[in-house]
Parts: sequence; C-alpha cells; structure tokens
Amino acid sequence: MKREVIIACDFESRDQLLGFLDSFGEVKPFVKIGMEVFYGGGPEIVRQIKTRGHKIFLDLKLHDIPNTVHKSMLQLAELDVDMVNVHAAGSIEMMRAARRALDERGSKALLLAVTQLTSTSEEVMKKELWIDHSMADTVKHYAQNAMEAGCDGVVCSPLESALVHEACGSDFLTVTPGIRFAGGDRGDQKRVTTPAMAHDLGSSFIVVGRAITAAADPVKAYERASREFEEGKQ
Repeated sequence: MKREVIIACDFESRDQLLGFLDSFGEVKPFVKIGMEVFYGGGPEIVRQIKTRGHKIFLDLKLHDIPNTVHKSMLQLAELDVDMVNVHAAGSIEMMRAARRALDERGSKALLLAVTQLTSTSEEVMKKELWIDHSMADTVKHYAQNAMEAGCDGVVCSPLESALVHEACGSDFLTVTPGIRFAGGDRGDQKRVTTPAMAHDLGSSFIVVGRAITAAADPVKAYERASREFEEGKQ
C-alpha cells in the first residue's frame, strides 16, 4: 500500500474547508474529517467532499457499548469513506461490533483503532488514566487486541509504529498523527516526529494538520510533507 499524507481538515466552517480544498486545484489529497467538521456539517459535508474525488478518513473515534457502536457504524458505512476508527480502549468485543457493521454493509473502509492519543503523555496515562504499564506496552497490547478484533490497523504515534509492526506484522497499518516539520510548533501534541522520521519509523500513513492547513502556502507544505515522508532519512 502506498504511503500517503492525510491532511487533518479541522476547520470551523464548511466554506473554510471547501475553500482550502479548492486551493489544491486538480490535486485531490487524502483528507481527515474529524468531530469539529462532522458535528458542524453533518454527513452531507462528507458526501460533498467525497463527490469531489477525495479519499476520506472519518475520524470520529467511536467508543461506546458494542451494540451502539455497531448501529452507529452501520450508519457511517453508508458514507463510503475510506477509513473509520474506534477507540481500542472500548474492548475487543466493541471493535468486533464495528468490524461486523462494516462487513454487513459491504464497506471497503479500513477500520482503525486508536491506541493512545498523541496528546497523552506516559505520566498522564499513569496518573490520570490509571494505566499502570508503559506507553509502549500499552500501545502494543491495544494493537494486538485490535488485530484480534479484525481491525486493519491502529492510530498511534510514529514513535510506536515499529513496535506495532513487530507485534502485528508489516501489513497491519499504522496511521500516525503528531507530525510536525523540523522546528515547527508542537501545539498540544506530546509524542511527535517529522514526516521523514515517521517514514524511517515505519508509519503507513501520516496525518498532518496545522503544519499544512496553517501554512502560508498549504499546497507547498503538503508537497513538502509528501516528499519528506516518501524519502525519509531526516
């Protein structure tokens, strides 16, 4: 599978989002639509972006009882997106319910499970979430649970890509946010790398937000991220 940059399109309005995508002309980047856009624009904004020719990662991180996740994923499967996700912390049974819903609808969407958010430090994980294991061991265990449940991969920090592939195989996807250009602002992310480092660490896809969307020239920033992620060694 081709390594790709996914742009996190976290905009406040539909017009901002569509204007941003218009700036790319005939280029149709892979985009991530998260809670901010989905809750504001609803399923219709997803359909509109899809008809424009973009691949979509619908990043809603479902986390509820298995029956609710199953019914919710049945609805999301109708949107014909390319990736969807759930929280791995919801249990193997919950992840299986999401997998079953996609299969029942004949959806080709890749199912991902979020291991630990890249804004979560190991200190917070232990002191606030009461997970008494290391970040690496927790991510590895959650990834193994996700694989057992039938997920196609996980969302994790690039720093954990190698250990996920070691535990789950090279075909098990690692989709990695927390990407910044060298010298860039880390924002609220704690576990971050550059696009080139993500390549070298084994990421299957990288998710890049403000480094592209807030750039003076987003198209050039996207091209830079794509080039560095493809080439690695930085």
